Amino acid sequence: MNRTNANLPIVGIIGIPYDGDSSYLPGCRMGPDSIREAMACSATNQVSESGMDLQTHPRIQDLGDLDFTSAPDPRHLIEQGMHDALERVDRTLSLGGDHSITYPILKSYHKKFGPINVLQLDAHPDLYDVLDGNRFSHACPFARAHEAGLIKRHVQLGIRTLNAHQKMQAEKFGVEIPSSFETATAGVFDFTGAVYVTLDLDVLDPAFAPGINHYEPGGMSVREVIQILKKIDAPLLGADIVELNPERDFQQMTAHVAAKFMKEILAKMLIG
Repeated sequence: MNRTNANLPIVGIIGIPYDGDSSYLPGCRMGPDSIREAMACSATNQVSESGMDLQTHPRIQDLGDLDFTSAPDPRHLIEQGMHDALERVDRTLSLGGDHSITYPILKSYHKKFGPINVLQLDAHPDLYDVLDGNRFSHACPFARAHEAGLIKRHVQLGIRTLNAHQKMQAEKFGVEIPSSFETATAGVFDFTGAVYVTLDLDVLDPAFAPGINHYEPGGMSVREVIQILKKIDAPLLGADIVELNPERDFQQMTAHVAAKFMKEILAKMLIG
């Protein structure tokens, strides 16, 4: 269906340079700058695989980065920043940052849209009740989100570190974690209502993404992630790309992968 630009949703890009709840290494706070640099690199262009040119698209607004320099409560800052963004635009793509940012983002989304579907691409379920004494660790955001009733349906793809505690948590919260074989079936992607995608770059095999903190071999390829994004049979209401650590990257390989995902996600959002 052909639609004029005026009929398309307005999508805001917002950087969330925060890694205060990372359990292993700092560095993800530099992720937004690295992704933006890769996106603007003259070695490629900003056209998605669908042919949509994103470079000067009139329905995309870059809302800049949140400023954490004097934030006594970073989670409140993220929630408020996302609230302000959703007053200006229809949908958001957030660039992290560690995965803890998704919980306050979903809190803000819930205030506007109620419970929403979440598709999580990740090596880890991030369902710990608490990790190293921190209930807001990047390993815990979805436990907090489910406790708060923020999520309607939750599907996780790429999980390959499911321990007994997180398996129990997944069963408690009704999280769907299909096997690799099952991810090929259409039903996984048939959501009732709009979807929020949270994309942790460690869903990829480390061969494709060296610039991450937690290497978990056996992950997806870049092409497999793109195919999953294309299979989503529902409006894409929001998304985040998290856990890029430029200090561990090699020749910006992971940043360029993140920029590639950014292009495909933006194009998916803009089709309505």
